[in-house]
Amino acid sequence: MFLAIREMRHSKARYGLIMVIMLLVSFLVLFVTGLARGLSYANISALQNMPASYFAVQSDADHTFRRSQLGDTELAAVREVTGEAKATPLGVQTSTITAAGADVKADVTFFAVDMKGMLAPTVTEGAGLTNEVQGSAVADAKLKQSGVTLGSTIRDQASGMSWTVTGFVKDNSYSHTPVVYINPQDWQAMKQGAVQAGGGSGNAPYNVIALDITADQAAQIADQQKSIEVITQKQAISSVPGYAAEQNSLLMMIVFLFVIAAVVLAVFFYVITIQKTSQFGILKAMGTKMSYLAWSVVGQVMLLSVTSLVLGILLTLGMNMGLPDTMPFELDGQTMLLTGLLFIGMSLLGSLISVARVAKVDALEAIGRAGA
Repeated sequence: MFLAIREMRHSKARYGLIMVIMLLVSFLVLFVTGLARGLSYANISALQNMPASYFAVQSDADHTFRRSQLGDTELAAVREVTGEAKATPLGVQTSTITAAGADVKADVTFFAVDMKGMLAPTVTEGAGLTNEVQGSAVADAKLKQSGVTLGSTIRDQASGMSWTVTGFVKDNSYSHTPVVYINPQDWQAMKQGAVQAGGGSGNAPYNVIALDITADQAAQIADQQKSIEVITQKQAISSVPGYAAEQNSLLMMIVFLFVIAAVVLAVFFYVITIQKTSQFGILKAMGTKMSYLAWSVVGQVMLLSVTSLVLGILLTLGMNMGLPDTMPFELDGQTMLLTGLLFIGMSLLGSLISVARVAKVDALEAIGRAGA
């Protein structure tokens, strides 16, 4: 390590430029990772923040909430296994709303939940809902960007129903649309027209049943109810329309960034190693061990990558503070740690090419080349 630090102090400009390149690469990797996480969270935050560990859907719905329809019969059968408090119905309906006093339209997803159950939204501003009072709704705070405020009246274009916004919640999105919570009575009123048009009677069906249960209970429900499939929260998130394709594309970009970073850094250090061939040959002729020379090369990469990574994290956090609220960006400590370890690992992997080059240096040949 002494040799590595001494050489870096001697060639400040050269290694300074390399550190700048590594800084920009680490910043790019972290920033794209934060955007990918932010888009993911903006897509499925409503599901991710739910206390439900499993969801019951129709077996032929392909895990998609909006394709599933479950009624009171299925709910009663599920509750025989789980108990009433551990199973609550959830209605999901994507629609377009207009707000009184606002010129813009907004796409939203209605969530109909039992306001006394585990899916009742946690209101951060205003007042919550009850199961008894109709005509009120709680909306995600992102709707404020469309001109919706406390007391605003929003109107569903599909059903023609209107609600007064009594409160706002934070981080509740579904398929990149803000979630609007309504109670079961309003859900039944919204859906009764479709039920009557289909010749049916009674309560309108819900889409899924949210479950806070164990794996054994989930298997028991699936065995007893062949028309029901019990899926995990992770499976439900993966089935949100567009989520898998979006995340796969972003993941591919991040992977390529890591590969490109490793290749660029490997080339830089390989060129520098070739330029120092004669010096390595002289050191070998003086009896310097190969392990010492290898640690010198790896140590340089380690110092530069760690320093660049720390600066890259600070730059990313600073950039995040200046981003507009409309840009989704999510970068927690665990993600930064994992990304940082991968970046350092790829840098060290690239340095092995330089180590292999040093190992092949012939002391007598290098001394002869230096003397010529």
